[in-house]
Amino acid sequence: MKVERESLLLLNVLLVAVCALVYELLCGTLASFLLGDAVLQFSLVLGTYLFAMGAGAWLSRRLEPKAATRFVQAEIALAIVGGLAVPALLVAVSMRAPLRPLLYAVVFTIGLLVGLELPLLVRILKDRHAEKPGKGFADTVARAFAYDYAGALAASVLFPLVLVPRIGLVRTGIIAGVLNALIAIGATFVVRTERPLRLRSSGAIALVLLAVAFVRAESWVAGATD
Repeated sequence: MKVERESLLLLNVLLVAVCALVYELLCGTLASFLLGDAVLQFSLVLGTYLFAMGAGAWLSRRLEPKAATRFVQAEIALAIVGGLAVPALLVAVSMRAPLRPLLYAVVFTIGLLVGLELPLLVRILKDRHAEKPGKGFADTVARAFAYDYAGALAASVLFPLVLVPRIGLVRTGIIAGVLNALIAIGATFVVRTERPLRLRSSGAIALVLLAVAFVRAESWVAGATD
């Protein structure tokens, strides 16, 4: 059982890494489309995103005493903010809102939440090893980082070759949000969290919001590009 749950947690590392890089690529691509100068926009988005990830990793130290619950909460928040980022920014464009500050606020928020994920997952894995002392935690951490990098590679290949050409920017982000919400709900069955039913309900609400956004994606794109 311990091995199975550890494998599920490592699978979570892989999946959250895929979503994390998808969000980063989405923000960079959208910034390039809407603000021009792709090199500048990707550089600024990447720098802001990485800085926010560092801030999230630093903040995670204060959340470690309740790592499992905070991880699920972060996933739900990321599902909503990351999954709805592109449609929300497109709606802002159609309303002639100031795009640049909104864009970088969204990038920073997503990066902050992404920065929380891996440290909290590592703490969860550490706690599981502490329950049944033995060798192997260093190996588990190494595997976690390997899964994280593998997820980033998968996203970097899928994003330009499959996701954007076939389903578009808006729905790609929404699907990543759905994956984060499913990870959050699934995690409540794998690790001990506070008020799991409330967390599952929050995840279900996030899924409903994302489903509505998925259905209305084309109308939002049309409104922003008119």
